Amino acid sequence: MANTIFSLLPPLVAIAMVILTRRVLLSLGVGIVTAALLLAEFSITETFSIIFDAVKGIFVSEGELNTWNVYIILFLLVLGIITAFISISGGSRAFGEWAMKRVKTRAGAQIVGAVLGIIIFIDDYFNALAVGQISRPITDRQRVSRAKLAYLIDSTSAPVCVVSPVSSWGAYIIALISTILAAHNVSEYTAFSAFIQMIPMNLYVWATLAIVFIVAWRKIEIGPMKIHEKRAIEEGLVMDPEKPAPGELKDDLPTSSKGSVGDLVWPIVALVIGTVGSMVWTGSQVVEGNATILQIFENTDVSKSLILGGLFGLFVTMALFLRQAFVLKGINSNVIGKGVWEGIKAMLPAVYILLFAWAIVDLIGRLETGKYLAGMVESSNMSTSWLPVILFIIAGIMAFSTGTSWGSFGILLPIAGDIAAATDISLLLPAMAAVLAGAVFGDHCSPISDTTILSSTGAGCNHIDHVMTQLPYALISAGIASVGYLIIGFTGSTIFALLAVAVLVFAFALLAGNRKDGAIQEKTAS
Repeated sequence: MANTIFSLLPPLVAIAMVILTRRVLLSLGVGIVTAALLLAEFSITETFSIIFDAVKGIFVSEGELNTWNVYIILFLLVLGIITAFISISGGSRAFGEWAMKRVKTRAGAQIVGAVLGIIIFIDDYFNALAVGQISRPITDRQRVSRAKLAYLIDSTSAPVCVVSPVSSWGAYIIALISTILAAHNVSEYTAFSAFIQMIPMNLYVWATLAIVFIVAWRKIEIGPMKIHEKRAIEEGLVMDPEKPAPGELKDDLPTSSKGSVGDLVWPIVALVIGTVGSMVWTGSQVVEGNATILQIFENTDVSKSLILGGLFGLFVTMALFLRQAFVLKGINSNVIGKGVWEGIKAMLPAVYILLFAWAIVDLIGRLETGKYLAGMVESSNMSTSWLPVILFIIAGIMAFSTGTSWGSFGILLPIAGDIAAATDISLLLPAMAAVLAGAVFGDHCSPISDTTILSSTGAGCNHIDHVMTQLPYALISAGIASVGYLIIGFTGSTIFALLAVAVLVFAFALLAGNRKDGAIQEKTAS
């Protein structure tokens, strides 16, 4: 069953069930069972054994603790505790009041979130969660739905990371490019310069970022997003109260009457400094001699850095809470236990979804779903002019099906290099750029993607609501990028492709912005 058309069945079953039932854990569970049955060739006892092995692999790998997964889970729980104590210390309330005086429109609140998403580009996990913590008080006050916030976060995290050389993504991609160039004896440019040349060719990124700001500025709501935005504007409900949302505090916590903006800002600053500092430290521990910043980020331990940064942020948060309790007397210190539990409880839905997603991704990997899709590209006899757009689409399908853009990079980038080297070496960089863009697109749309899950968590939005509301915007960006990749393939011109993307984005702004429902929403909001 591995590396055959049947390997597509588990992700398709899981995704179809998510869309039909809107119950993500049930859907992932069915996908896990389907994958295990295929791997076990329908032996029931072997199926249970495979599922157990997949679950065990989340925590123990090759006889050792799987620190990557464990640290990510711990970081989520620590972030939940930080969020709870920021609220208890009065930081969220004070920051919301401060922001209301400066950010006075719904469009402004959304643009702030988008800009923060671009600025915090070191790592997509950290971006999704940190931007959510900062932006949520602002967007909540301006009645921007959590679904819209999740879209803003998700559409500025991975897209920025994938074109930033100084990021965990950039370092990983440059390392892959280096091996591909060496394999094909390409010496006219280095891996770093190749990455820099590929940045303007990543058309999905530029279409997505442009549409994010257009949607925020012109209040363009498409598909299911209309329902969420209308409810937020008219009823003041930024999320569906009937649906669970990871990262959202369930019970009302006591709030200090003497909280200040610093009670929110300093924990976030500590989180950023602690995480980035830890990334530099863990990366420099691996690299010998005088290391460049790129080498450091290429070798950094992202998950370890996240938990170290999280602990530093938690230390600062607790120090500010103790100041509120014992110096300013704004809150009673006996709420510590409740704050810790509520913070952990808020993150448990995200942890459950991640555990299920990791299990199904592992089983899909064993079924070699990605290799099967990649083999379809490698064995086809297509014209080289179609190569960039075909690779974009296949990378999108692969990332969507497997829930991992990095896995798609690792499989498809070497194949793109092989095909370009064997047919038209001038298409090497456009082909690899198309893979990067397609993988980010598929990752955006996939309900089993960890970055999609963490964007929901950062925004405090129901996961399936985020997936369904983001999908139309991602498909529009992908459609625009596809036109650009056709132009690159047939003309070889990146400039013409970028011009086409710009024209299509401008047309989207005109056509979508002139729709009557947008005007009605503007009138309602005012």
